Amino acid sequence: MTLEETFAFLPFPPGNLGLPIIGETLSFLGDSQFAVKRHQKYGSIFKTRLFGQPMLYIYEAEANRFVLTNEENYFVNSLPPSTEALLGSFSLATQTDTEHKSRRQILYQAFQPRALAAYFSTITDITQTYLERWVRKETLTWYPELQNYTFDLACKFLVGLDNASATPLRPLYETWGAGLFTFNTLRLPWTKFGRAWRSRQQILDQIEKIIRERQQQLNLGSDALGILLQARDEEGNSISLDELKSQILGLLFAGHGSLTSALASFCLLVAQHPEVLAKVRAEQKQFDTDEPLTPEQLKQMVYLDQVLKEVLRVIPPIGGGFRKAIKDCEFKGYRIPKGWSIIYQITLTHKDSQVYFEPEEFAPERFNPHRAEDKRKPFGYVPFGGGLRECIGKEFARLEMKVFAAMLVRGYDWELLPNQNLEMDIMPIPRPRDGLQVNIRRLSK
Repeated sequence: MTLEETFAFLPFPPGNLGLPIIGETLSFLGDSQFAVKRHQKYGSIFKTRLFGQPMLYIYEAEANRFVLTNEENYFVNSLPPSTEALLGSFSLATQTDTEHKSRRQILYQAFQPRALAAYFSTITDITQTYLERWVRKETLTWYPELQNYTFDLACKFLVGLDNASATPLRPLYETWGAGLFTFNTLRLPWTKFGRAWRSRQQILDQIEKIIRERQQQLNLGSDALGILLQARDEEGNSISLDELKSQILGLLFAGHGSLTSALASFCLLVAQHPEVLAKVRAEQKQFDTDEPLTPEQLKQMVYLDQVLKEVLRVIPPIGGGFRKAIKDCEFKGYRIPKGWSIIYQITLTHKDSQVYFEPEEFAPERFNPHRAEDKRKPFGYVPFGGGLRECIGKEFARLEMKVFAAMLVRGYDWELLPNQNLEMDIMPIPRPRDGLQVNIRRLSK
């Protein structure tokens, strides 16, 4: 019996493909708990049909391992049509196979420890500027402020642009981002996607201007753009202008929105758990907080590391990922047919009681060396994905999160304002529904 014949005898995963063509699309659009309810009914894997496409929803460490370690073997990255179009074929997120591997090696040069170390003082300077700005305001809606903060950080790191949130690039990016996860991909002027498509071209034009200006300079700089302009692949080839523009836009997308979400979640969860904040502040007492923050100090903040890991477990900025089967395969005795889409779910994996004790609780201590709950099962903790497509900027994100958190807790206090909705809108990334309204003040010495 051939392998194909063997797969033909395997059962499909449980679930319901629904009506012809539309499947369960109407239920999906009308119920934010669509996947949760079906997992409760069918287990860690179920089938459905959405927007005419048969697909599987999966979670749990073992399922993540199977999908994420079989990149280019059984599965390829698959994004929604709107996302793929607006990122472009040159983006790392849309590249596949050897092209993806080659470009990832080049882009990684901008995220090596040496490059991040050179950026450390810039992060602290921008962070201090924003903290002082927020103290002067006293009362603010924090989420949009955090968006500006992370946009400035990302643009400075990527292309050396100062105060990017005050430039025309910021509203263009917002319009572009609003179209990334739309169902309608018609390029009509009045649609989100149509406006996003026009904004994309304007952003690329501005990035090209920055690139050309940089190329005229004797010193190409030590930011990501400077590194990538000098980078070469194994055959000695540099990145073309068109690809470089798209790669920078893709890196901006990857590093801006998800970091904003993570920082907002930190501010929210720590404010809701004052005992955690007290422990974080107690750890800071080992340092002279009148002196500037240093990388050496960050390495000693073990409890803060645990808090940040727990934030990413409880509210991961990216709730899951998309793949497509490129050949028939088998998982847990079920047939996964070629052409089906797969959604692996990070949020539900992080709430798995087989890995985490009382997973609904916010408990940073679960990450201390004695408990190390994230080590119980490989791929049970995947806030940055995994496998060949693990987030290339994860160390950059961790550094920014830790600098922000350390500088915030050692010098400032904040409280959540009453009568606001603190539930999280989860699409396209988690964010507090009312924008996280707070009072912020400087701590007295």
